[in-house]
Amino acid sequence: MPEFSRLNGSSSGVQLDFVEREATPRELMRLSIQLHLSVLSLSDTVSALEGFGVERARSTIHNWVQKANLQPTTGSQPDHVVLDETVIQLDNQRYWLYAAVDPKTNEFLHVKLYPTRTIALTEMFLCELREKHDVQYAVFLVDSAPWLKAALHHLGLRFRYEKHGNRNAVERLFQEIKRRTTQFGNCFRNADPATAETWLQSYAYCWNQLI
Repeated sequence: MPEFSRLNGSSSGVQLDFVEREATPRELMRLSIQLHLSVLSLSDTVSALEGFGVERARSTIHNWVQKANLQPTTGSQPDHVVLDETVIQLDNQRYWLYAAVDPKTNEFLHVKLYPTRTIALTEMFLCELREKHDVQYAVFLVDSAPWLKAALHHLGLRFRYEKHGNRNAVERLFQEIKRRTTQFGNCFRNADPATAETWLQSYAYCWNQLI
């Protein structure tokens, strides 16, 4: 089983409002969600629960993660925002994970999964970001992608091309996401886009709050 060296936060922030009647103690449910998002595969999380004398199926833990519906917290006022996207595989289909990251805190501000990259989808992502955080006066750090620059310009948001420096923050976080997805074959198998997006948003929450 993998080491827990990456795990060093409390799971108390994971809300379980979806639970009505559940035989598993809530603290073990929270721990299972945290372990799966930050360190372990579903199979290894099942093994970890067995160490506490609790037997649960992989699908049960998967459902806990999905129903918890974790999201990065709102209300930040960053000076700079790194904006980027990366490929996420769903079986043999390519999707694009958009992410906005605060380079000062190394935290995700917003993540969203789209079937392609367009100016319109980028604007949609940025509008959702503005609803969650005060980014009106932030400087967005982008690469040379024309859809990013065009959307920022259309919405009147300031941006600056930056190849390295603070942009490395989002690259490191994308690497962490890819590290986690390699534990289930480097892609989401038999998962619809909504399921994959929920897992990715939950991972972003876990990264910000628990790791």
